[in-house]
Amino acid sequence: MLKNIRNFSIIAHIDHGKSTLADRMLEITNTINKRQMKEQVLDDMELERERGITIKMRPVTMNYEAVDETGQKQEYVFNLIDTPGHIDFSYEVSRALKAVEGTILLVDSTQGVQAQTLTTLNMAKELGLQIIPVLSKIDSQNSRIDDVTKEIVNLVDCDPSDVILTSGKTGEGIEDLLKEIIKRIPAPKPGVQGGAGISNKVENQGNTGDDFRSLIFDFQYSNHKGIVVYTRVFDGELKSGQKIKFNASNRNFSPNEVGIFKPNEVKVDSLKAGEIGYIVTGIKEPDVAFVGDTILNQNGSLPALSGYEEPNPVVWASIFPESQDDFTELRSALGKLKLTDSSLTFEEEASGTLGRGFRCGFLGMLHLEIITERLRREFNLDLIVTLPSINYTVINKKGEEIKAYSPSAFPDFGDIAQIKEPWTKIKIILPNEYLGDVMQVMYSHEAIPDETITLSNNRSSITAEVPLRELMRNFFDELKSASSGYASLSYEIADYRDADVVKMSVLVAEEEYPAFSKIISKYRVEEECQKTVEKLYEILPRQMFATKIQSKAMGRIVASKTISALRKNVTAHLYGGDITRKMKLREKQKKGKKRMQASGKVRIGQDVFMKMMKGGE
Repeated sequence: MLKNIRNFSIIAHIDHGKSTLADRMLEITNTINKRQMKEQVLDDMELERERGITIKMRPVTMNYEAVDETGQKQEYVFNLIDTPGHIDFSYEVSRALKAVEGTILLVDSTQGVQAQTLTTLNMAKELGLQIIPVLSKIDSQNSRIDDVTKEIVNLVDCDPSDVILTSGKTGEGIEDLLKEIIKRIPAPKPGVQGGAGISNKVENQGNTGDDFRSLIFDFQYSNHKGIVVYTRVFDGELKSGQKIKFNASNRNFSPNEVGIFKPNEVKVDSLKAGEIGYIVTGIKEPDVAFVGDTILNQNGSLPALSGYEEPNPVVWASIFPESQDDFTELRSALGKLKLTDSSLTFEEEASGTLGRGFRCGFLGMLHLEIITERLRREFNLDLIVTLPSINYTVINKKGEEIKAYSPSAFPDFGDIAQIKEPWTKIKIILPNEYLGDVMQVMYSHEAIPDETITLSNNRSSITAEVPLRELMRNFFDELKSASSGYASLSYEIADYRDADVVKMSVLVAEEEYPAFSKIISKYRVEEECQKTVEKLYEILPRQMFATKIQSKAMGRIVASKTISALRKNVTAHLYGGDITRKMKLREKQKKGKKRMQASGKVRIGQDVFMKMMKGGE
């Protein structure tokens, strides 16, 4: 029965107790018995358990018996979508919110509201979701229940008594929360795309009650089953063998199996309106299923649900196998990851220094880190990953527009008329005592402050605009250092603006090495060029001839340093004798080195390249 279904998600910052809360819910509803319980049940990946963060969302269906407002016992169906807590995965979070009618706003009582939580909370508000504010970790000695409750009351505009106090560790308050979910979160309505019953008229036209329509909020891949789609049904009913299609890719298929999550996959006869479950497609190829896409009947009359966006890469990096023998295996591994992560993009490229590899696009720095770590762990690959870069729009003097996502794509300095770069809107939440130090970090990264708001007696929120390249230049590390780890940050891409940046090239023995090139601010040309030359000077092995290292920007050599040649004692075999004999041998050696210097080529090994990559900027 629709009236007994409650679809909800959990909004929480990393390490605020979201997975632990989900564990206690599974325990209390007897979805998993105590003997089978393990920490972070919904976090499948080894990497998730190790980092304590949710990378891939896992839904679960729970059955809970409670007394309704008339005093009758009812069995309710809770569908929980556990969402990623990191800003890189905000699109996945937005799709999860589209699939539910309400959300739990979970805030750590020892830390208070964090910036990324605010970003997701605003998404939930825009969708009109019912929000249940919850404090976690109230058993901790460092808990600040009154202060953090005030922060939540200001954000959600609720009464302090509406905030539910819980401890995932002891289980305190979890039963109260389950009862409040029944009271506060509305049951789903057919033909309505979540959002507490909010829908636009176009999306409901032609709904006869049996025409099928559902939203994809995630998908997985298995060698046996192919693509397994995670979906929320909005209209009609779906059974195995029914003729349906993916709207975005226009791919027709018939499900081999449909089912629900308990939290493992359990086969059912059908999925009905209001329910959340999975569809086994049997399809074993990429670029067919997309998060946010709509599944429809092949000959149905319902239009697709609104809001689907193709994920656009924000950060780019090149990935090369340490051994070129592993190139084919790397290509196969990336293809397999692409089957479960449509936001990952890659294309083949070749480098004179590093051989064949792939230029890959990611949603952000954490996404890059996770993909490279999975390649290493799951496929046992040894990798070289270049410094990450971002998308620039370059307009040359002919008026042609070039999308440049790597320094090698930039035209020569004299051919460039204009460069545009992405800017971000950032929000930082921090204790007031660190305001001065954090503002210094912001100014050193070209930030334009917008406003500062006091959240409570000792915490403030700063909003500002910052170039994306500056966020990637150790901004996170410097922010954590300046605030002793207490500041939190969220960001979103705002727009493209004129950029004062140039390409820095590196030459060794008069030859350019594109692998060392990067895009830098005009304001830091001298500093960056000098730093790069100094670093290469320290790690490049000496040659039999003098080796000049140069960095070049804006059409000129900015910094230069020469590594002296290795010297062989050519007179060691002489014992006494005429001094002129020694002089002739030394002169001959000098001429030989000049010839080597004129025609010599330095072979830069992968170890040098890897040392240059360490430490990034």
